[in-house]
Amino acid sequence: MAITYKWICSDCDVYPSKSSKSNVVHAVHWILRGTDDANKDSDGNNITSDRYGTQDIDTSDLSNFKNWSELTASDTQSWVENAMGEDKVKALKDAIDEDISEKISPKTVNKKLG
Repeated sequence: MAITYKWICSDCDVYPSKSSKSNVVHAVHWILRGTDDANKDSDGNNITSDRYGTQDIDTSDLSNFKNWSELTASDTQSWVENAMGEDKVKALKDAIDEDISEKISPKTVNKKLG
């Protein structure tokens, strides 16, 4: 089972104005999606699992400020991962791995009589 991870970090909360800057990102709403490239669900789609949340971004130092028009999803992903730290990112990926494993080989299933 090989799982690939994709961050979706395009939805941001901004301060319209802060320290003479416009559209200062102070929070990023993120999704981390894991996709198993080897196993498929009953519809033939690769098995996936998502984790999502909102990450506050430190705006106390705007010396490396990037204008909204120049900002990319890669920039916001980097901010999210840096703010979370390696341990939290690893924990999210581990939880996705466990969820996908459970979908492939469930420990329990629900059945109805009749």
